[in-house]
Amino acid sequence: MLNVKTQKLHLAHTWTIARNSSDYKENVFVEINKEGITGIGEAAPNVRYDEDAVRTTQRLNECSQTVEEKNLLHFQDLKQEIDRTVTDQSCAKAAIDMAILDWAGKKLGAPLYKMFGLNPDKSPLTSYSIGIDSPENMQERVRENADMPIFKIKLGKENDREIIEAIREVTDHVIRVDANEGWHDKEFALAQIKWLADKGVEFVEQPMPAEMMDETAWLKERSPLPLIADEAVKKTSDIIKLADAYHGINIKLMKSGGILEALSMIHLARATGMKIMLGCMVESSVAISAAAQIAPFVDYVDLDGNLLLADDPYLGVTVKEGKLIYNDLPGLGVIAR
Repeated sequence: MLNVKTQKLHLAHTWTIARNSSDYKENVFVEINKEGITGIGEAAPNVRYDEDAVRTTQRLNECSQTVEEKNLLHFQDLKQEIDRTVTDQSCAKAAIDMAILDWAGKKLGAPLYKMFGLNPDKSPLTSYSIGIDSPENMQERVRENADMPIFKIKLGKENDREIIEAIREVTDHVIRVDANEGWHDKEFALAQIKWLADKGVEFVEQPMPAEMMDETAWLKERSPLPLIADEAVKKTSDIIKLADAYHGINIKLMKSGGILEALSMIHLARATGMKIMLGCMVESSVAISAAAQIAPFVDYVDLDGNLLLADDPYLGVTVKEGKLIYNDLPGLGVIAR
């Protein structure tokens, strides 16, 4: 049996990036109940990818018959069926993928990271994201989270340099920058990146719009900092064409359509010599814990979507001073609060 519900997740502070602002997110949760075991998954629809809670719910319900009829332990085969069923809402695929794997882990009595043969101690430290706000408010967010060793600063507005100057006034911790496609001129982007390099920034995520591949390739040749693709990459088939324009990719389960596709992306990115970042949308501990199961595979982690919430309804993988703290619960390791 498959149950789907939409739940409003309130943010602790208004969340602003180069494209838009939000005070809450409507995420969709799915539960698979079978053989007395319940697997849970989460979808975080994103307007950037033409997703919404209504269509996500519809696509999840369309998977009901497959879930009822098939052996959920054959999750590799199930992925192919889900891919055929859901073609326009990647976050829905992510949710059903999580729920199936959570169910399988509970059936087998093991956390997913153990099923994949991973050592959680090898997970990189996660960054903590600071959304666009007044420089003073962004400074306050940094002070409130002073125990975090890495900050990801959202840019893409007119006062980017003022923001970074303000952040550097209150922390000497590692800074990463995400422009969210906010820079539209390659010469301007290069000047910004050169300036950011002098401020000790580690890398720049999605400096230019995803469709500006030639301009980004030009930028890569000249950039003193690594460039990480985010909006430009969703699934495995996107990776090869990005190698000339980016030094690495940001994998998010909501974009890839789940953990299994993310694993495929990791292996191909490794083969092409690209760095790998594991990121998230604004998500509860369900989706964050799902992504954390494969964090030992990657170079950089940005799994903080649940830390931005005022009311996370679940508890799973937690964070202490940037370190992901795992539990031994089977599947995703998630329980309702």
